[in-house]
Amino acid sequence: MRLHLTVGTRSSQLALWQAQWVATLIRRTGHAAELRTIESYGDVVTDRPLAEIGTELVGKGVFTKALDDALSEGQIDLAVHSYKDVPTQLPEGLKLAALLPREDPHDVLVCRAGAGFLAQPTYPAVVATGSTRRQAAWRHRYPNHQVVDLRGNVQTRLKKLYEGTWDGAIFAAAGLRRLGLFEPSQPVLTWLLPAPAQGAIAIVCRAADHPVADALAHLNDGPTAAATLAERTVLRVLEGGCSAPVGALAEAQGTELRLRAEVYSPDGQQRLQAEATGPAEAPQALGTQVAQALLAQGAAALVTQSRHRA
Repeated sequence: MRLHLTVGTRSSQLALWQAQWVATLIRRTGHAAELRTIESYGDVVTDRPLAEIGTELVGKGVFTKALDDALSEGQIDLAVHSYKDVPTQLPEGLKLAALLPREDPHDVLVCRAGAGFLAQPTYPAVVATGSTRRQAAWRHRYPNHQVVDLRGNVQTRLKKLYEGTWDGAIFAAAGLRRLGLFEPSQPVLTWLLPAPAQGAIAIVCRAADHPVADALAHLNDGPTAAATLAERTVLRVLEGGCSAPVGALAEAQGTELRLRAEVYSPDGQQRLQAEATGPAEAPQALGTQVAQALLAQGAAALVTQSRHRA
C-alpha cells in the first residue's frame, strides 16, 4: 500500500535539511511525503537560557513538544527530531520509528579571528554557547575564559559571532556539516564529550499507526541505535534531562561498544568521569553500568545543582 505521509519539522534550515532527507528516503521506498513546519517553544522563546525553559516544560522537550503534540493530535504522520533534543521518555502513544546513520557527534569551536587564543593561558577569551554542558566543560578546561549565553538557529548564532566581539562559539559538528558550513580550520573538540545522541536524526510516529511504523522501520540504522541507546541510558539513569551538563559517547570496537560519560557542576569546577566496554548487543546494560559508576562518585548532586541553577 502506497502511503502519503506528512512529515513534521521545525522551520530552521538545519531542521528542514533533516526533514527533507527523511522525506527523500521515504520517497525512495515508493511512498509520498510532504513537509509541514511547526514552530517549537525553543524556536519562539529565544531570549532566555535553554535550561530555564526546560525546567518549565518538565522533560517534555524544548524543541520537540510542539511536534509531538501535533503528531499525537493527528496533524502529521511522523516527526523528525535531532535525537539529542528528545526526552528519554517519549510522550504516551508515540514511539521511536527509526534512527538515521549518525553524523560526526563532536562539538566544534568556530572562531571569529582564529583559534590562536587557545594557546594563550592568560588571555581572557569570551566564548559563547547556550548549552549548559558546553558552558560547564569550557569553564572546567579554560577557567580564565568568560562563557556567555548564545541562542538561535545555526545561521543566527554564526551571524552573532562574526558581527560581535566574542572570540569563539561552540557548535555541533553535525549541523555545520549538514549545512555545508564546516571548515577544516575549525577545531573539533574531541576532548569534550558530546550530548547523548548528538549527530543522530530520530523519526517518531504514533505507536498505534502500524502502516507508518512499518514503512519507516527499514530506515533504522543498527549501529546508531545501539550507540545512542547506551548514551541515552546514562542520561535516563542520571535523570538529567536534555539540558543537563552530561556528556556521553559510545564508539564501536569490533563487536563491542566503548562508552565514556562525564558530568560537570554548572560552574565547571567539578567533573566526574566513567567508562566501560561491553557487548554491542547490550547497550542498555552498558549505559546503566556507566551511569551507576557516575552516581557512585556523586553525580546526582551535580545534576541537581544544574536544575536549581536554571
